[in-house]
Amino acid sequence: MGASPDAVYRALEDVAGYPAWWPQVRAVAEQGEDLGTLRIRSALPYELRVTAWARRRDPGARVLEIGMRGDLEGFARFTVSAAGTGAVAVFEQEVEVRRPLLRWFAVPGRPLFLANHAWMMRGGRRGLRRLLRERV
Repeated sequence: MGASPDAVYRALEDVAGYPAWWPQVRAVAEQGEDLGTLRIRSALPYELRVTAWARRRDPGARVLEIGMRGDLEGFARFTVSAAGTGAVAVFEQEVEVRRPLLRWFAVPGRPLFLANHAWMMRGGRRGLRRLLRERV
């Protein structure tokens, strides 16, 4: 990304703003400073609902990590670092699907679920780049 690491971190830190630039994050309902519910839908015809809370918010290290429960249980983390004249944001996620129907389709539907997740992440990357370009 052509933006500074700090600008990328600040954009990712504003979870309430995700629906404005990340098409697959349909809604965020804040329930406190470090707690909220997200509705997520990608290409496949199902919506995920998760309650997320801040586990780590470290502007110095540029690390954001959330815990999740609901349709997905586990954690997700963004780590932002300098790369050339811009930044790179690394996304890590370790979750277990808790929704019974999705668990039932987990093995036969794995290729579709992986493609769906990749599409969602591409949408987020494109949206974040667009947001950062508009802020310059």
